[in-house]
Amino acid sequence: MQAELKTFIEGMPKAELHVHLEGCLTPQLAARLAARNNMPLPEAVSKASTAEAFAFHDLTSFLAVYYPAMNVLQTATDFHDLAMDYLIKAHKHNIKHCELFFDPQAHTSRGIPFPIVVMGYRSALLQAQRAFGISSALIMCFLRDMSAEFAMATLMDALPYKDSIIGVGLDSDERDNPPSKFAAVFQRASKEGFLLTMHCDVDQKDSIEHIRQAIEEIQVDRIDHGTNIVEDLRLVEMIKTKAIGLTCCPISNSIVTQDFKGKEILELLRNDVKVTLNSDDPAYFKGYANENVLKVAAETDITKQELVHLQRNAFNISWISAWRRNHFLQLLDTYARQHDCV
Repeated sequence: MQAELKTFIEGMPKAELHVHLEGCLTPQLAARLAARNNMPLPEAVSKASTAEAFAFHDLTSFLAVYYPAMNVLQTATDFHDLAMDYLIKAHKHNIKHCELFFDPQAHTSRGIPFPIVVMGYRSALLQAQRAFGISSALIMCFLRDMSAEFAMATLMDALPYKDSIIGVGLDSDERDNPPSKFAAVFQRASKEGFLLTMHCDVDQKDSIEHIRQAIEEIQVDRIDHGTNIVEDLRLVEMIKTKAIGLTCCPISNSIVTQDFKGKEILELLRNDVKVTLNSDDPAYFKGYANENVLKVAAETDITKQELVHLQRNAFNISWISAWRRNHFLQLLDTYARQHDCV
């Protein structure tokens, strides 16, 4: 039964809306880039190469490994290769559309010019479109543990690249960095035509207040993670009314919080909230799209029809054109009919 379910998940057309490009940096790729750039391996990568995995146990310790490892990214070719490494895997996981977070401040703050980052990533997205037919888009995230002024300056840097960046988000350490800190930045981003999303990480201090701010004050189009919303029925009803989707990440939840939030994800799904399943930082959490879907399928009583519903949610809340969305939904519906789970 488990093998049959695995095969069903692997074959299902999927969308991924919550994956960080920098979180796709495997220890093996990091080592190759360090060698190519004639630089020593960052300590976090060296330890990971020895253990064949990055080591951390919560959000704070994860970030302490995550940012130093990025030092190997130096050139547009490096950023291209990082994105392609993910997109090749995405193709194997039958992902038809993906929206990819990137953190320019993590690079510009160490002297890498903004255009190097964007153009490297963009070239990979175009190559994957030609090679695999994968539809994709970039979402630029601001680092919430940096200043709002730096975020605004980064937004200004992004304006010449609006044709390459579909939206803006907010990630990194949430402690004492509420959405309201960046209200002016997101207001300007919205006026410039960017779509809006924000991380509201699971089981963090002031989780519910941060979700409320994201919805009522920032007026986001989506929320990343956000499963703590089950604690406030008013906010649940609000995101249902506004059709705000949640991009949930079961495997990363299980590592940084000791709970993959499967119960909450299923509760929200059955309450008609547009929840989705995603891989977050797959090189670090050792689980790509299919593994995240399989974890929920294996550890809850979710049905095949509901697994299809999760992917339908993902296509419906994705930031793509109506004709492309309808095309992907038709592929999904055909797959569901073929497997008697409409």
